[in-house]
Amino acid sequence: MGLNIPFKSKTALRFSALLMSGFLLAACAAPAGPEAINDPFEPANRTVHAFNKGVDRALVRPASKGVAVVPGPVRRGIDNVADTLGLPGDIANNLLQLRLADAGQNTLRLGVNLTFGVAGLLDVSSALGLQGKPTDFGETLSVWGVGEGPYLELPLAGPSTARDTVGMIVDAALDPVNRVLPVREANAARFVRLFSRLGDRNRYSATVDSLLYESADSYAQARLLYLQNRRFTLSRGSAADAAGGAGDDGFIDPYAGAANDQGFIDPYEDPNAQ
Repeated sequence: MGLNIPFKSKTALRFSALLMSGFLLAACAAPAGPEAINDPFEPANRTVHAFNKGVDRALVRPASKGVAVVPGPVRRGIDNVADTLGLPGDIANNLLQLRLADAGQNTLRLGVNLTFGVAGLLDVSSALGLQGKPTDFGETLSVWGVGEGPYLELPLAGPSTARDTVGMIVDAALDPVNRVLPVREANAARFVRLFSRLGDRNRYSATVDSLLYESADSYAQARLLYLQNRRFTLSRGSAADAAGGAGDDGFIDPYAGAANDQGFIDPYEDPNAQ
C-alpha cells in the first residue's frame, strides 16, 4: 500500500530534491574562468542542436513570421502582459537572492501595471521610470554559490548549463502564476508567453538566422554567445567576471547589442520559464 502524502508535502519534497540537485552541481562544476567552456557532453549536445535547428526551420521561424502580421499595438500589449506575468516569479527570486531593492521595484512595477496599465496591457511603470529587474532561479542558485556545471543544449529549450537547467525546472514547477490561476487562465498565460517569445524570434530574426544558418559552426557560436551573455548577466555587468563585450583578448561580441540589453535571444527558450 502506497504512502498517502498530501499534495503540498509532495510539492515540498520535489522542491527539496531539485534544490539538492542544484547544490550538488557546485561539487561537480569544473573551475571556469570567464572564457572557459565546460562541455563534456558535446557529441550529444550537437545532436540536440541539430534537432533544435530543424524545429526552428520547420516551425518556430515560420510561426514567428506569422506573428509579424499582427498589428503592432496588439503585439506590444501582449508583450506587456507577458512581462507582467513574469513579475511574480522575478519577485520571488529577488527575495531568495536577498536583493530587496529589486524585489521592491518589481513589486511596484507589478502593482502599477495591474492598476493603471489595464491588467498589464499598458507598460505604465516604465514611463514612470520603474524598469523591471528580471531574474530566475538559475541566478538564485548562482547567488547561493552553486557552480554553473557543464554546458547543455536541451531539446526545444536550447542553450543552458546544468545549473540553469535546474533553475528552469524550478521556475516552471513553482511559477506563482500557474499555481494561482485557474486552468483556463493559466493556459491563456502560457499562450501569451509563447506569442511574446515568437515575437522576439521575429524581431531579432536577422541575428538569429545569421547565427543558426550562416555560421560555419552554429553550435559552437551559440554555445559561446550563450555562456558569454549569461555570465555577463549574472555578474551584473562586471567585465572582470564575465566574457561579455570586449575582453582581455580583444574579442568583441558582434551580437552584444542585438537584444536591447536583454542578453542573447534564444529561439528555443521555454516560454514558461521566467
